[in-house]
Amino acid sequence: MLNEYQNRFLDSEVSPCAPDKVRFHVIPVPYEATVSYAGGTANGPEAILDASDQLELFDGISFPGEGGIFTHEPVDCSGEPEQVMDNVRRAVLAALDCKAMPVVLGGEHSLTYGVMAALKERFGTFGVVQFDAHADLRDSYEGSKWSHASVMRRAVKDLNLPLVQLGNRIFCKEELEARREHGVVSWDAPFLCRHGMPDQLIPADFPQNIFITFDVDGLDPSIMPETGTPVPGGLGWYQALDLAQKAMEGRTLIAFDVVELAPREGHIVSDFAAASLTYALMGLAERNGR
Repeated sequence: MLNEYQNRFLDSEVSPCAPDKVRFHVIPVPYEATVSYAGGTANGPEAILDASDQLELFDGISFPGEGGIFTHEPVDCSGEPEQVMDNVRRAVLAALDCKAMPVVLGGEHSLTYGVMAALKERFGTFGVVQFDAHADLRDSYEGSKWSHASVMRRAVKDLNLPLVQLGNRIFCKEELEARREHGVVSWDAPFLCRHGMPDQLIPADFPQNIFITFDVDGLDPSIMPETGTPVPGGLGWYQALDLAQKAMEGRTLIAFDVVELAPREGHIVSDFAAASLTYALMGLAERNGR
């Protein structure tokens, strides 16, 4: 039987419920091993859970929490990266076994590999939709293929998953070459902010099942200053949510994650924004009805 964490997502609004009776399973993953600039992402999940108590059940359109939210004990992030990824994989599978949608809170972006490995095991091929300032397509970074800067390379190269990138705005040459090699579809922040949403955001032949991975630095630092590498020129709040809604249209969201919050003591804006983002994505998933 899964144990519910005492610091529950939206605890102020949603009553405890058995794990097999809820719509969403929130899985905290306080992993931080390869951060390359500002640190603190290990504290991200707890900060999001704390901030979620200040949310309201009504998200402005509907009541996504009414379907029930179960919060897992934090994933064990000790040991080598391979072990951590397997721990994440097993937590996601446990949520799926309860017929719930996994909602994973990070932690650095590398943990997303464990989520994708579980989804691949359960669903086969699915599409990845990535919100991020960075492409994360380096084959390795600072000597590690498990770096947060390499997680999307693991997706397209090792797991053979199709990828759409949204909001990217800083790259190395290797990442641009990897996009071409692996057929990555990209709508970068300069285009989106200057020209708006394209008519065909997601390719027509993209898989029916999709997974959204949302690195909070995809948002502009004016909205999300507390993150490892805040890059100017990011997505606006409603712009990002509209993109997420468009990505889900006609498809089935099977899971999502929110990663790379790096909270600072005395600075609560980003914590609350990340909690709000998590709940907003729950709302989009619920209203999408798939």
